[in-house]
Amino acid sequence: MKRAFLLLITSLVFSGCFKNQQNPVPNFPFDVVIDINLPSYNSLAGVGGWCYVEGYGSRGLIVYRRSIDEFVAFDRHSPSDLEGSCFLPLFPDNENFLILKDTCNNSTFSLYDGSPISNADIGLRQYQTLYDGFSTLRIRN
Repeated sequence: MKRAFLLLITSLVFSGCFKNQQNPVPNFPFDVVIDINLPSYNSLAGVGGWCYVEGYGSRGLIVYRRSIDEFVAFDRHSPSDLEGSCFLPLFPDNENFLILKDTCNNSTFSLYDGSPISNADIGLRQYQTLYDGFSTLRIRN
């Protein structure tokens, strides 16, 4: 019984470690710090704001401010575009910015949590965000 319990715990620990590795979007290591008070990121100053951060991840990042102290960051590379051949990375829908569109594969994803909405089985690659409570947001994988 003790052995079965230990095996179960070990399985759960290791399965959690590989959760994000199932995502087909390439995982490029990066660590970037942005100042949300700068003009290029000032849309993040208020809850519900979003912006692009270019030059990181596979096709750039999109960052969304969920609450006063919570941000999420996703890769703009659609998991439905396995080869990365779509000329346009994910972008917010004109009628509802909380929906990210993949025009090449007709897939949609939630900007709030990265989950697939239509024509996709896998959610967006999410990156870790650390906010200092004032103006500095660190994004990394």
